[in-house]
Order: sequence, then C-alpha cells, then structure tokens
Amino acid sequence: MALAADKAIIPIVSQSQDINPDGSYFAKWESGNSISFEEEGVLKNRGQKDAEAEEVRGKAAWTAPDGTRINLSWLANENGATFQGAHLPTPPPTQPVPVLIQRALDWIAANPYKEEKNRL
Repeated sequence: MALAADKAIIPIVSQSQDINPDGSYFAKWESGNSISFEEEGVLKNRGQKDAEAEEVRGKAAWTAPDGTRINLSWLANENGATFQGAHLPTPPPTQPVPVLIQRALDWIAANPYKEEKNRL
C-alpha cells in the first residue's frame, strides 16, 4: 500500500539519548522537516526524605502551518510546570486593589479578631 503524498514519511536526521543508573536522562532529536526536541531530567536531593524531586527541562521547535517558527521551552519540578514561548498567551497585567478593599484589608490587619472569653 503506497502512502499518499501528504502522508510522506519524515525521517529522523539526528538522535541522541543517555539514560543513567541514577535515573537522570537526556534525549534529543531532529526530524527532516526541522522539528527539534530536547529534554533532560534529574532527581534533586537524592536520598533526602520529603525533599527528593524530579526536575525536567526541555525545549522544542517547529514551523506552524502559517510559516511562523514556534519555540517552546519548559521546566517541571516540585513547584509545578512552567512553559515559555512567544506564541503562548500572556495574562493581563495585575490590577491594583480597589481603594475601599485595601482600606478594609488594612483595618482587618490592624484589628485582629479577639475571641470572646467566658461567653455563655
């Protein structure tokens, strides 16, 4: 069975990887259509109870259908995952706390609740 022209096989033009006995690893590859991927992972704080954490860093790049080059990078660890790329949406800027809300928060901080004692 022959492949349709739009289903052509795309070769991997370079690939390397390394997996170590300590669990750390590295992988990298690039395809014939300029998709690239690279990732490494390590175990942080090995042997420290409640402090061990896997950390993974990586990056990938490809060309979007409109011709834009996409570059994506990431970091995942005990604090969660973060992604960076010019194509990703950005949140709106932080808005200031309204004056009346800030005044109420300041009053609460200056006048902490004191539980009534010997209440019947």
